[in-house]
Amino acid sequence: MNRRHILHLMGAAAAAWFAVPSPASAQQPPVKVGEVNSYTGLPAFTIPYRNGWQLAVEEVNAKGGLLGGRKLEVVSRDDAGKPDDAVRIAGELVANEKVDLLSGTYFSNVGLAVADFAAREKIPFVASEPLSDAVTWEKGNRWTWRLRPSTYMQAAMLVEEAAKLPAKRWATVAPNYEYGQSAVKWFKELLKAKRPDVEFVAEQWPAQGKLEAGPTVQALAASKPDAIFNVTFGADLAKFVREGDNRGLFAKRSVVSLLSGEPEYLEPMKDEAPKGWIVTGYPWDQVKTPENTAFVEAYRKRFNEPPRMGSVVGYATFKAIAAAIAKAGSADREKVLAALADLKIDSPFGPVLFRAIDHQSTMGAFVGRTDVKDGKPTMVDWRYADGAAYLPPDDVVRTLRPAE
Repeated sequence: MNRRHILHLMGAAAAAWFAVPSPASAQQPPVKVGEVNSYTGLPAFTIPYRNGWQLAVEEVNAKGGLLGGRKLEVVSRDDAGKPDDAVRIAGELVANEKVDLLSGTYFSNVGLAVADFAAREKIPFVASEPLSDAVTWEKGNRWTWRLRPSTYMQAAMLVEEAAKLPAKRWATVAPNYEYGQSAVKWFKELLKAKRPDVEFVAEQWPAQGKLEAGPTVQALAASKPDAIFNVTFGADLAKFVREGDNRGLFAKRSVVSLLSGEPEYLEPMKDEAPKGWIVTGYPWDQVKTPENTAFVEAYRKRFNEPPRMGSVVGYATFKAIAAAIAKAGSADREKVLAALADLKIDSPFGPVLFRAIDHQSTMGAFVGRTDVKDGKPTMVDWRYADGAAYLPPDDVVRTLRPAE
């Protein structure tokens, strides 16, 4: 008597018990990403960022997931803006959660700490936001890749406009940690290269998140600059703008300001927002490209609010991760690394390439001026600056990045 006859005699219940599931019907383990970010440290940016990556993950899974049906799963943790906590958390994600790769971080010092951890543990790390050039240049490693345009790139975008100003005497104000220091360094160097006649007459270095606006504004005014380069953001930016207005710091002075056109920083200032500042940002409601329009519509439908810059960063980060795994055909660490080299993705800002030479993406930024219309802050006279146009030549990059 063969197996078919036995099952026929034993009935349907036994047949089901003996049945061998096909590979297609077996539950496949998810592809797991360990995500680390400063959700309590800077919620204005990181909460929209989280919304953005959640939208991307939902879209990937709605289309069947990855690698023949494996779900994309994110294990997210809050580093509270502390490098030591971020490294400890990353270790737990790798050891306990068995994640296939790491992503995230906001503050540059945190991003650098996690990048160093990724190199030690030999696990891919897609850094979403930390802007310091050290992430991909001086301290770059083969395991770390970065999405957002760096301080060098955004400084170069702003210098292009700053060099057109008649201003010769410049002052700077920036948070006293890696991001602020890198931004000021490159702005000074790149502006002097275009305008040898300029001089920098004052620098202010407030602690991040602890700006003492009165003394800072007073010190800047005392140096009698023609223009100011500002790198403060978030609550510090709002305090700086309010106190600067009250004391007349910005009267008849040009201001060039990194990130200040991003809606999470600009919109909370409402009608107190500055007018005429040259900024990088994201005029989400004015960009009518098919890519941005589709993203804005999907984001508003899902979260019932407009996107912020963080939303774009979170969304594009996880679209890149999914694309790398799909290109690799595997979640194997070495294969994912190979797939990230010269990976091309579509983003709300258009096509983006992750450069093999330095692991920096070509995502750009919008450059324009701030204004207040109908009581609401906005960007005007803006243009999109493609990140690929604001990176140094390959031979220069090779001198900046350690050989591997």
